[in-house]
Amino acid sequence: MRILKGERDIEEENFRFISSRSLVASTLTGCQGATKSFGGSMTLNLEPNQKLEEITWKDDSLWYLTRPMTDDDIAEIHTFQQSSEWGVFEGTVTIVESKK
Repeated sequence: MRILKGERDIEEENFRFISSRSLVASTLTGCQGATKSFGGSMTLNLEPNQKLEEITWKDDSLWYLTRPMTDDDIAEIHTFQQSSEWGVFEGTVTIVESKK
């Protein structure tokens, strides 16, 4: 169903809005705030011999808790995903551990 709003078509207006947000998100991919607000992805490489314990968002900042790795720890890759109510702008943060 197409609803006309003056001379502008609502479907075209929605398409432009989503396209412009996608362009902004793709331009800013890798930035913490953009990943949370607009979706996209970023990778966080922890310092060598650091183990991820917990991760969360505080406003547009990404906070993560680490500890020193023990001899028994192995380096892992973690994926922190956002699932929005509408499924439109979902972000992914990949955390990479390394051991020396």
